[in-house]
Amino acid sequence: MTQYLSGPTVTRLMAELGADIVKIEQAPHGDPTRTLAVMRDGRSGYFVQQNRGKRSLCIDFDRPEGRAVLDALLERADVFVENYGPGVLERRGLDWASVQPRNGRLVMASISGFGRDSAYSSKTAFDLIAQAYSGIMHLTGAPDGPPMPVGTSIADVTAGVHAVAAVGLALFHRERTGRGQHVDIAMVDSLFHAQEIAVQGPVLTGMRWRPTRSGEKSRMTAPVGAYRGPQGWIVLQVMQAQWPGFCRAMRRPDLEHDERFAGLVGRAKNRAELNALIETWMATFETDQDVLAVLEAERVPCAPVLEPVEAVGHPYFESRRMIRTVPDPILGEVTIPGNPLRFSEQPYDLDLVAPLLGQHNGEILAELGYGPEAVEELERSGVVRQGRH
Repeated sequence: MTQYLSGPTVTRLMAELGADIVKIEQAPHGDPTRTLAVMRDGRSGYFVQQNRGKRSLCIDFDRPEGRAVLDALLERADVFVENYGPGVLERRGLDWASVQPRNGRLVMASISGFGRDSAYSSKTAFDLIAQAYSGIMHLTGAPDGPPMPVGTSIADVTAGVHAVAAVGLALFHRERTGRGQHVDIAMVDSLFHAQEIAVQGPVLTGMRWRPTRSGEKSRMTAPVGAYRGPQGWIVLQVMQAQWPGFCRAMRRPDLEHDERFAGLVGRAKNRAELNALIETWMATFETDQDVLAVLEAERVPCAPVLEPVEAVGHPYFESRRMIRTVPDPILGEVTIPGNPLRFSEQPYDLDLVAPLLGQHNGEILAELGYGPEAVEELERSGVVRQGRH
């Protein structure tokens, strides 16, 4: 029972690994992302990307007949994933305390902004709210500018991936004990635990040091950050071990032992001067690729700042199958990011298609023991719905 992004991320990854996913969509319109973002012929590419390989059951689960279907599914399910807002499932008796007694082997994963068990569990949240609360926004942006959000729904996706890991571990626990359990994932937590020094650093220094926004270049050392190349932006992360090679790449061996740039501390103190030298050096090349080739020859950690669509046809993304062209009955072919979870026992991508609204109503109901007449009656009364898109 998921919609938008964090919950569908969980079931998307599981479907791509072969799980049988039944997507419960609330009648009459289903997942709101069916009409979100870039659309063609009434079909959302966003929905296709997040819901390939799932079976759609579009049902009014607030009516007794629809609730009976949902209860039957929950009694036989291995995993129940939901990302509804605060109180939605509790009011319907679909929270963990209500469903667990009916299926002791069930693993239930709840994804929310602030977790189901917290002082802020009733607070409504979206990705932007989680970015703000987690401190991610505080550290993102120009030093003298406002806090900036990351340019993608990082809290939703990160929480979804955390939930996939937690569900897998909960299933492993069930294999050992026979008992299911509730997995409670908060979007804020999923971002906050990525703070590698921004919590313990201030505490250890008695709050004398507190990280702030540094913009495109690090304020802690150099050369670390994004530098303007002859065509676009080039990222460098040169630590102490890479400093000699970087000086050779610049054809400035004298800089290696220059007192201004001695050690990480020296380079941090004089980073403005060093950064200017680097961008002046980069400007002597015709293309960014020429700069990168020289840096790569000395094994200096570097990268072009790619626009996401530049992954299409890129040798790295193609070799990792992180660019996929998948079929769709309405859109034809859709290019999407691939699955980041790779397993040697499952080396190939599955051929999956995103469902039409309620496409699998009859199939799923039949599996639950509903005969043709019963299915027809549910359709006639509007308890289950179908739609082309």
